[in-house]
Amino acid sequence: MNIIRNFVVFEGGDGSGTTTQLELLRRRFDPPPGSPSLPGQKPLLYPTFEPTDGPVGRLIRSGLRGETKLRFDTLARLFAADRNEHLHAAGGVLERAGRGELVVSDRYVPSSLVYQGIECGDELPLLLNNAFPIPELILFFDLDPEIARQRIKNRPELEIYEYLDFQIKVRDRYRSLLPLFRSQGSRVETIDASKAPEEVAEEVWRAIQKMPIIHTNG
Repeated sequence: MNIIRNFVVFEGGDGSGTTTQLELLRRRFDPPPGSPSLPGQKPLLYPTFEPTDGPVGRLIRSGLRGETKLRFDTLARLFAADRNEHLHAAGGVLERAGRGELVVSDRYVPSSLVYQGIECGDELPLLLNNAFPIPELILFFDLDPEIARQRIKNRPELEIYEYLDFQIKVRDRYRSLLPLFRSQGSRVETIDASKAPEEVAEEVWRAIQKMPIIHTNG
């Protein structure tokens, strides 16, 4: 299986804090106000996410909010199409990682195998995602679904997967599927997402610091 070097993926159930941690990581790479970063200190960080903000990604988000009614197998196909653009389009993951940027994505293939696998069964998500290369590092933000439910209950609107019974299944599937990526060559680390965001951010940074790109630029 091909591995995308310099590519990190954040994975976890809804409410596990992946989006928050991506923002905290972005701040770590930003130079202090008035102090431009010095060459060689850190690689350039490219934070990104799936679904993307492209046309297919926007359709997916409309489906997740329940605004556009889509079959679950249609959603699975849309996720794969959006991912293909995310990887291969100009300025996408492969181009940026290939030129030495640290690319960190909030969700990637594991999310499809987990979420669409629950709704569609394993066969279709595996077929749609089998050809995509895997990341160098996967960080799984592990959190009790009940705690996650408390975190997201006050959101203005919930997406179609953001309810407790489904998120219990999500956690179980992540735990069973992530060893597959480890066996294919990804480094997989579990992050205790129940801690305070600043503590979680330190765990994330310790994991990322092990990557060769950090040592090359540090």
